[in-house]
Amino acid sequence: RSPVASPQALEDQYSPSRWSPRLDRDTIIDAHLAVTAAGGERGAPGERLRSVPRPRAPPLPTRAGTERARASAQTLLHVPYGKGDGEKLDIYFPTDSSETFPVLVYIHGGYWQCLSKDYSGFAAPPLVSQGVAVVAVGYDTAPKGRCCPAEAAAACMAQRPPTLPFVLSLGHMDAMVLQVRHSLAFLVERYPRIRGIYLCGHSAGAHLAAMVLSTDWTEFRVVPDIKGAVLVSGMYDLEPILHTYVNDALNMTREVAQRNSPMRHVTPAVPAACEVLVAVAQHDSPEFRRQSQEYSQALRAAGWSVSLLDLAGVDHFDIIEKLSEDSYILTQVGRRAVPRR
Repeated sequence: RSPVASPQALEDQYSPSRWSPRLDRDTIIDAHLAVTAAGGERGAPGERLRSVPRPRAPPLPTRAGTERARASAQTLLHVPYGKGDGEKLDIYFPTDSSETFPVLVYIHGGYWQCLSKDYSGFAAPPLVSQGVAVVAVGYDTAPKGRCCPAEAAAACMAQRPPTLPFVLSLGHMDAMVLQVRHSLAFLVERYPRIRGIYLCGHSAGAHLAAMVLSTDWTEFRVVPDIKGAVLVSGMYDLEPILHTYVNDALNMTREVAQRNSPMRHVTPAVPAACEVLVAVAQHDSPEFRRQSQEYSQALRAAGWSVSLLDLAGVDHFDIIEKLSEDSYILTQVGRRAVPRR
């Protein structure tokens, strides 16, 4: 449980923009959007961007980083894996995809409320050049509707693929988790040449990737061969955000938060060979750092092969922005974790 008691303290702890020493909280979110859209190219020093005190739907910059990645690789774009508007994949194939190949599945952050797969291609080119396919997963972010609580609970507890009435209830935490799980099953069914899946998620995307690790795949028609996961500045216990601004759009009840908290659903490692890297930034808030430490400890206690990487000199945002840089330690660790075909 979180040691933070007061509502205002929780608001501060779960507002990543308050903790960066690089930029003030009024500029860093727009700066993050600009960097990911440009593929890691930072703007001029001192550039002032529009004030963004809280997560919101992002503006529409050029998404140049993703566009460059799409232009430099063989791709399949906007591949539907379900009926929701957001249930689409962008697939970046390696230069020679005639043989089997490993796949890195990237799940974007944005506090489950903004960003998209269209901001997720900036780090694909280095992996594609090494024979690794990259899949950017889209999902229906909040708020896009509310699902029937009874139906949501039944579907989530059974971990079954969503049925039509459930899919229509988009933007709910239960639906987002099920959508991402379904995307993995879709990939395995559609592309039999995949040789090993490696998950990577940032912030809310790390939470969704962690929920994938807890999946009981018996309700799906396939079992993905998940060989590794890189979870970056994630949240693994959702209860502390119930009474913060983050939940305004999510509208989670305590029951919804509990059944979608990876900390509550750590299972014995399956497969045992799956290696998990939990990465956290020096300038993440104490609560984000606590959650990363406690989740890695819980995984280790359950028999998972897990490492905790505490990255110095970065915050909640540039910890992922730097993935396009060859010399960045997390880029190097990720490349070593995903073997070439």
